[in-house]
Amino acid sequence: MGEPLRIGMVGAGKISGQYLDTIAKLDTLRLTALTDLDAARAREAADRTGAEVAGSVAALVARDDVDAVLNLTIPAVHAEVALAAIAAGKHVYGEKPLATSREEAAAILAAAQAAGVRVGSAPDTVLGTGTQTARKAVDDGLIGVPVAATAFMTTPGHEAWHPDPEFYYRPGGGPLLDMGPYYLSALVHLLGPVVKVTGAAATPRAEREIGSGPRAGQRFAVEVDTHVTGVLEHAGGALSTLVMSFDIHAAHLPRIEVHGTAGSLSVPDPNGFDGTVEVFTAGGAWQPLPVSAGYPGAGRGTGLADLADALAAGRPHLASAELAAHVLDVMLTLLDSAHRGQALPVARTCERPAPVGRPV
Repeated sequence: MGEPLRIGMVGAGKISGQYLDTIAKLDTLRLTALTDLDAARAREAADRTGAEVAGSVAALVARDDVDAVLNLTIPAVHAEVALAAIAAGKHVYGEKPLATSREEAAAILAAAQAAGVRVGSAPDTVLGTGTQTARKAVDDGLIGVPVAATAFMTTPGHEAWHPDPEFYYRPGGGPLLDMGPYYLSALVHLLGPVVKVTGAAATPRAEREIGSGPRAGQRFAVEVDTHVTGVLEHAGGALSTLVMSFDIHAAHLPRIEVHGTAGSLSVPDPNGFDGTVEVFTAGGAWQPLPVSAGYPGAGRGTGLADLADALAAGRPHLASAELAAHVLDVMLTLLDSAHRGQALPVARTCERPAPVGRPV
């Protein structure tokens, strides 16, 4: 085994703990430096990990002991941090979405290609045993030819639990850009890229109220669509129906189902790495499938670990910026379709990602 990939982390907020747990378990990754706008939060993470605190993003990306930057900032600055890291010759792995605009996403991909560095993006949940076992079932023909899928993400809104939820309701947020990457990345793994979308969207409430933490009771403005629905046409011809909402209190809906000419698949929550996949074949009944593919025991940061392994092996990494850029374009085109009232083609495509393979 070679030397571990040395990681500099930007952002030590709520999600960072899950990444730090994964990094601590792996010999292929080592956290060497971190930075956060909140100095106390940065120091707490440094004390936990033994990493050094860098005074700024510029200072972190300039360090000789940082090979790759883990970008855990808010969506509005994902592109800014990624481009700074690429300009310093560092690989990048970031939280979703890759960027908040097509132009930013294109700039990241172009800069990375010119610099000869890798860019990866969450979600890496699709590399776990849940989505990958379902994908293998599709590829093995267990449900025949896929013809349709449904994907539902319904909550009353993140302000109920998050102490600082405003960014979920500003440009770059909303249920589609926040949670859509999990569901759309899974659908691309299962059915291939999306070529056309038809959407509708609404903002039923102009204000929201923080429900927890020291600011509970404070109200803030909503600047994005909070209920988005649409139909996605995949390159292979299958049609997916999508609902992403911060306006539904409870629902008896599956996370993802895929329906084919010979049966159906129930796919576990794509915001998680594992879960039971069930198959229904014509004339039969729902039956659980054994785990047959994916990274077992995966957690957030598995995509970064896959990037490190891919660098060592000279292969493409699976949680790629190309997939993330396609998913971003699908989401933005779906919103454009909703606002314009017409079906629209998706301009940016990608290859269907390679499967993870059988667990070891």
